[in-house]
Amino acid sequence: MGNLQQFEKQQYLNIETFRKNGAGEKTPVWFVQDGNLLYVRTIDNSGKVKRIRNNSQVLIAPFKMNGKVVGDWVQATAIEKRDEAIAQKVDKLLAKKYGLMKKMFTFTSTIQKKENTILEIILN
Repeated sequence: MGNLQQFEKQQYLNIETFRKNGAGEKTPVWFVQDGNLLYVRTIDNSGKVKRIRNNSQVLIAPFKMNGKVVGDWVQATAIEKRDEAIAQKVDKLLAKKYGLMKKMFTFTSTIQKKENTILEIILN
């Protein structure tokens, strides 16, 4: 299992998902940690979600807003969770971690009528 400690106190996660042809696509996301799991709330029909539905193996690393990776890339498995209890828990954790930024993001997402989904990330 990879090192979860490197994600503590980090604001951003870079997640690399893989296309059917094997090409990697890196995407910066907000995330929260709950025990040994990391969670990402994202747009349901985004490219990264579509790629994860096809191939749940991902690479993740903590990074800064300027794009600088500040830890090691680790192998992980990302699973889409369609469970309302998990969604509510993740929403509360995101609100606690990101505060006003999260509220603005949620407001914008609601106005645009975008559906969200939760990705559960487990280090391999």
